[in-house]
Amino acid sequence: MLSMDIIAEIRRRHLVSGESITSIARHLNLSRPTVRKHLRTTSNPAYQRQHQPAPKLTASFQQLLTDWLSVEQSLPKSQRRTAQRLFEGLQIEGFLGSYDCVRRFVKRWKAGNARPSVTQAFVPLRFAPGEICQFDWSQEQVDIDGLPQKVKVAHFRLTYSRQMFVVAYPRETQEMLFDAHNRAFTFFGGVPQRMVYDNLKAVVQTILSGKARQFNPRFMALANHYLFEPVSCTPASGWEKGQVENQVGNIREWLFTPKPRFACLADLNDWLAMRCQELARRPHPTEDRPIAEVFAQERMVLRAIAAPFDGYLEEMLRVSSTCLVRVDNNRYSVPAEFAGKTVSVRLTSDRLRIVHDMQTIAEHPRQFGRNQLVCNPWHYLPVLEKKPGALRHGAPFVEWELPTPIRQVRDRLLKQPKGDRAFVELLQLAREAGLEPLQVACELSLDAGIVTGAVVMNELRRLLTPPPPSVISLPEQLRLRSEPQADCARYDVLRGGAYVLH
Repeated sequence: MLSMDIIAEIRRRHLVSGESITSIARHLNLSRPTVRKHLRTTSNPAYQRQHQPAPKLTASFQQLLTDWLSVEQSLPKSQRRTAQRLFEGLQIEGFLGSYDCVRRFVKRWKAGNARPSVTQAFVPLRFAPGEICQFDWSQEQVDIDGLPQKVKVAHFRLTYSRQMFVVAYPRETQEMLFDAHNRAFTFFGGVPQRMVYDNLKAVVQTILSGKARQFNPRFMALANHYLFEPVSCTPASGWEKGQVENQVGNIREWLFTPKPRFACLADLNDWLAMRCQELARRPHPTEDRPIAEVFAQERMVLRAIAAPFDGYLEEMLRVSSTCLVRVDNNRYSVPAEFAGKTVSVRLTSDRLRIVHDMQTIAEHPRQFGRNQLVCNPWHYLPVLEKKPGALRHGAPFVEWELPTPIRQVRDRLLKQPKGDRAFVELLQLAREAGLEPLQVACELSLDAGIVTGAVVMNELRRLLTPPPPSVISLPEQLRLRSEPQADCARYDVLRGGAYVLH
């Protein structure tokens, strides 16, 4: 099974660079049928486990390795022991495990404790139009609806034109990353050839030797959709994407100082997109013209977007007996007929979709607080058919914001015998047609001064019954050749008593 990285490279080489199938197969050491198969594939391959357990490398051996590495870090490189020599030293201490787990531990320790060089020299860089876009996250302070909040800001930077794009989110998660890419590519009007990232967990699954990376499979689905090549920086080497690193500081000064104040996050993002366009009027650092003009030139070579990526995270959950699923410490309603069943919950940056048998059965706006209850009262209508008394104190119905006429009729019916069942019958009839016909029927009943379930039901049925056709057109075969004539005088005979019993 090929990894998603190889599949993405196959598709980029053929669909973007125009390389032949034979050439791709020869360079990647694959068969031509394999290349053709993965040019048509849309499914993700199975991946191996992310964490390799090491039961033999206990805490005492890990501490011993850490002590040795800490001491040898200050020694010249020629005097430091390799992972093989450290493994042999552990064997002397009684270690019975394999060399691979020691090698992985040493590699992780060195990656996390590498000492940066004191002085470094750099080479000035030059980028081709549409070649590279750099990405980074930052944390900023804002005021949303009168409350101070921390937001995560996604930064994009086209390295040729220096055109920037920023968008804010409540969290720094993978579904937010997907939505940020959709917004950025829409703003830019196309997709660059390569995207440069830090080693984010949402992007990189495993850091291998050198520049080699095992990317997150769901992220590779995004790269495969937009056909860009992902590039991950060396750990602790922010200068490899220096433009966006500098942009983080500039944006904090230009847009988040003083603290911006908005009614909602959507208003903040609209303002940020507008400010990105305004900042493009600044002069380009290496060209004698504004950034906007250079960006207009670069936009012409960006790859066109066929369709946005459906960037969701999926989780399988069981629906409770109260027709709810719990996601991020919040509860969302599901239609009552799916109680006790397992459903797929798909999370995006602002929506939550509940899917069963490939059909969307419920959709809610996503909440980012805690212990919030999001209910659709229509999901509980089948329960009301058997338990109409739940209409009085059921949480979905107590907080249901109904139009004033419907609320007035409901309050009156609940005071009548079996009024709760009568109102449930009204809701059942209005389920398909919506609340607007029910509102009109309630208004007519209130105007007439007679508010009962039967009266409102009669008015509602009259509104929902389609009018009869004014003219009935019949085919020629069904038309009468001689239409009968009505003779009302025949009834006068009956009035006179002249009738015959048969």
